Amino acid sequence: MPRTGRISKADLRSYNMETAYLIQNIFLIFGGLGLFLYGMKMLVDGLEVMAGNRMRSIIERATANRFLGIGVGALVTIIIQSSTATSVIAVGLINAGLMSLVQAVSIIIGSHIGTTFTAHLFTFRITAVAPMLIFIGLIMYLFLKEKAAKDLGRIILGVGLLFFGLSVMGEPLTVFAQTPGFKTMLVAFENPFLAILSGFIFTAVIQSSTAATGILVSLYISGVDIHFSTAAFIILGISVGTTVTALLASLAGRRESKRLALANMIYITVGSSIFGVLIHVFPGILQWFQNTWDYGGRQLAMFYTFFKVGLTIIFLPFVGYLAKLMYTLMPKRTQTADTMELHYIKTGSTQSPGVIIEQAFDELNHMGQMVLENLELALDAFTTSNEEKAASVVETETAVNYLNRQITSLLMELENVESVSEMKKIGALTYIATDLERIGNYAENITEYKVRTKKKGKLRLSDKAMEELHALGNATVHIITLTIGLFNTLSEETLEKIHYLKRYIDNLANEYTENHIQRLKNEKNNPRGGVIFINMVMNLERCADHANNVAYYMAEIKQFRAE
Repeated sequence: MPRTGRISKADLRSYNMETAYLIQNIFLIFGGLGLFLYGMKMLVDGLEVMAGNRMRSIIERATANRFLGIGVGALVTIIIQSSTATSVIAVGLINAGLMSLVQAVSIIIGSHIGTTFTAHLFTFRITAVAPMLIFIGLIMYLFLKEKAAKDLGRIILGVGLLFFGLSVMGEPLTVFAQTPGFKTMLVAFENPFLAILSGFIFTAVIQSSTAATGILVSLYISGVDIHFSTAAFIILGISVGTTVTALLASLAGRRESKRLALANMIYITVGSSIFGVLIHVFPGILQWFQNTWDYGGRQLAMFYTFFKVGLTIIFLPFVGYLAKLMYTLMPKRTQTADTMELHYIKTGSTQSPGVIIEQAFDELNHMGQMVLENLELALDAFTTSNEEKAASVVETETAVNYLNRQITSLLMELENVESVSEMKKIGALTYIATDLERIGNYAENITEYKVRTKKKGKLRLSDKAMEELHALGNATVHIITLTIGLFNTLSEETLEKIHYLKRYIDNLANEYTENHIQRLKNEKNNPRGGVIFINMVMNLERCADHANNVAYYMAEIKQFRAE
């Protein structure tokens, strides 16, 4: 008589086949997710390369009012498909003084509206043409030589991989959703708090709200038994989760980026909490979406859009107060504490080379302003014998040296630089950094000469010598001011003025050197004082030389941009 409870071979074979089928589906889900995320990255990188600089120009013009900022933030994010990239550009413009924190917050709010566009895109069933998009994109990316065509090929390839990844995940997700464990999890997610938490954790882990939304929409339209209310709460969690990426990225950045990231997190967290309470207390809100749109994916996408637009309307009057709160939580630091760090480039970021090159350009603009102000302070310290100013010059020069090392190292370490134009820009920016750092060195030398004259006591320069040094110093400051101005407005007229000033300063240096030699012959001047005068003239003349060099490389960069 057979033993009761014994498993037959047929049952065991069936169990093994079901297990193998389940494991195969799990592998397909992860494989599809990998394709989806990689396609998303290719799409974003391609759009950044093609439109990055243009998007910066558009955002620069959005400083008029907060309404325009919201519209531009949404438009730019729709085009480049990256709210993180939009926030990076906004932070750069804050640091450059071209935008206030209030305006930057407006742009970030708009970028959240822009991210909802992707949810609508995922509702279109274009997975059938995904393999063809992959083929076309791959051909363009591998075999076409023109850079614009290759970048377009990368975008098409990214879109193809993205939707092909979704199609790979579709059926396995439906099968996996029938397992008892998954059904139990879905029942647990009917708790709004757990639904929000799951969306938050998943988005924080994969660091892409677009990917998380795409997977959720794919699950929902694949027939997985997810209640619409559960999906809505997960959307709220996804929205909060995406702020973690920006917050973590800001930790290595400047104080302004931290303020913006914190404002972003507070805005979304408070907004999601408000909407979470509303749809929990008034379930008829969600019922309206289901009654208005028949297609499940469209219902979810429209809820996502209405949520972000509604949040914008609620918070718009309080943007100014939010910015003030950020300055209360994170007050401005002293200038000394703020100079020994990069202001625009995020170390360890995965931005495309083109974006980092533009950020390096902004870093050099800031470095140039520091160098110019330091030279003016050094000349003032030389004239007034002010030791505190001289010490400040030395301290700032230490920060300039740090910036030079950091910027040149990051430019030299750039990978995947595909165009000759970008390689030439890297070379030009590296030379500019070196020339600016040399001007900073000469500013430090000038303070040292004054220290020597003060220590020796009798090494006083004549009134005529000081008058000549004052004139030469003014001319040198003027040429450097014009040169730094090229970072904002690069005109042929300014370049001609710089070249003229360079010749004028050379002539002045020769004239003043001859004058001082004659004074040494005709008057009882201390020869050591004469050496300091000659060294001062040489240092100021070399500052002008380096300013002229920077202008030359700026003209080259203008030519590369035109190409």
